[in-house]
Amino acid sequence: MLDEAHAYQRQDLCSACWLAQHPENAPGPRAFMSHWKGVHSVPPPVTDIIQKDTAESLLRKLVATRDVRWREASYILAVMLERKRILKVKEQLREEGQRVFVYEQPSTGDLFTIPDPQLRLEALQQVQADVAALLEYGLPVAGQPWPPTAVAMGVAVVVAAAVREPADVLS
Repeated sequence: MLDEAHAYQRQDLCSACWLAQHPENAPGPRAFMSHWKGVHSVPPPVTDIIQKDTAESLLRKLVATRDVRWREASYILAVMLERKRILKVKEQLREEGQRVFVYEQPSTGDLFTIPDPQLRLEALQQVQADVAALLEYGLPVAGQPWPPTAVAMGVAVVVAAAVREPADVLS
């Protein structure tokens, strides 16, 4: 910190720059008030646990299979992508007494029709394990199960927030 006309000025200098600007720390009109030495390390870039393109491409694959087995996982992925603002709910319909969400991918204009599977809290653990395994290993090849650790690994995927209340209505 430098004391300049009753105002403080901070300077961040490397050791060589400090020695060049302040030989022998001579006091004068720009005398320093305090200093400290430290090591600055650049933190690693923050990476998203769930890569956006991976979750979206997985949702596309699940929807393309039209397999009822992946209904809950598709719903969770769609809600995750909605929360990340990648998908937007375009419409909410009722078909055969069941809520159906029509999601839009704004950058491509693609539409995804995802039925609400009416998830219950007691089923969330299994759905969470399925979504985690899908994100880690992708869709299982016909006739081949996931590795045994895939179902039990319990990767932290926020699922509880994805359970929609019946009062949710598009505004």
